[in-house]
Amino acid sequence: MKPLNAVYAGLPTTIFEEMSRRARETGAVNLGQGFPDDPGPADVREAAAKAVIEGWNQYPPMLGLPELRGAIAAHYARWQGLDLDPQREVMVTSGATEALAGALMALVEPGDEVVLFAPMYDAYLPLVRRAGGVPRVVTLAPPRFGLDEGALRDAISPRTKAALFCNPLNPTATIFSDADRALLARVCVENDLVAICDEVWEHVVFDGARHRPLIAEPGMRERTVKIGSAGKIFNLTGWKVGFVCAAPALLGALAKAHQFLTFTTPPNLQSAVAYGLAKEDAWFEAMRADLQRSRDRFCAGLADLGFAVIPAAGTYFVTVDLAGRDEDDVAFCRRLVTDHGVAAIPVSAFYPGGEVTNVVRFCFAKRDATLDAALARMRGV
Repeated sequence: MKPLNAVYAGLPTTIFEEMSRRARETGAVNLGQGFPDDPGPADVREAAAKAVIEGWNQYPPMLGLPELRGAIAAHYARWQGLDLDPQREVMVTSGATEALAGALMALVEPGDEVVLFAPMYDAYLPLVRRAGGVPRVVTLAPPRFGLDEGALRDAISPRTKAALFCNPLNPTATIFSDADRALLARVCVENDLVAICDEVWEHVVFDGARHRPLIAEPGMRERTVKIGSAGKIFNLTGWKVGFVCAAPALLGALAKAHQFLTFTTPPNLQSAVAYGLAKEDAWFEAMRADLQRSRDRFCAGLADLGFAVIPAAGTYFVTVDLAGRDEDDVAFCRRLVTDHGVAAIPVSAFYPGGEVTNVVRFCFAKRDATLDAALARMRGV
């Protein structure tokens, strides 16, 4: 048999897979994977079930159901002040990861450079390489994980085509500042770059924060691909319904890639998401408040155990700094799951070169009993 594709065949088994496997084998409390342990909002799930029985179950339009595209545009107008044409600037994908893959396939030619910010979601690097792109990684340092102008500009060359930007940032649970966003926007405009913006955590922000999309920055309206996720908004991660918003010239290219990836997304889920996006503001505020309460409960428990907790401004995650301990984050996580029955993720796994080895990520989007059980097991770690 001829050699397999080197981009994927050469990838090692990830620490994510290892931690999840160990959690299953040992019965550990799994705070590694980023999903809630509740079923999600009943009315949204009921809308999906009703749409299966009473609705259309054949191919929906490639760009998405008109009702959902309209709901996405209206939702972003309401929450982020964006003026989007649902017919020409909005597309539905089978999850945000498909949207990311399609954007890179549509926009990146072999040899084009793509700026990435580490720590990064683990799909970014293989997707860039599979598209033929050359990654140029900018390292972000704890505890702020903010942009450094010199490092950002050093990563750009005449061959740079795009920047892939995640805000709020998984895995660090940080939100980029106004100054960081303005800097990235200026650099994109000055160097004629497209910004591919992974904004799936845009509604999962705390302490009264409001998400500010990069597409709203000066000069970015025509050069930004904005990606969102119904799974993160409604705590229904298995639904895999993503949103793509971009100016018509960009969306036209993205739609051609989408056509040959998944083509469509289940229409009943699209219908239910359209229903959900139109829910009253109070529902979204309550969702945030509930997650913030879980964050505060878990962070207080970690602090009581002596961990140095890094502030978590959004996402389902909280991180701790292991500085001063005699083991790195990978060794700590392996010992934690094996000896104490709690699975977590070493943040070094999100750095291609392992530049930071003293930060560990936990998922707090769990029931109180789950979090309390994990904290009880971690005593004496």
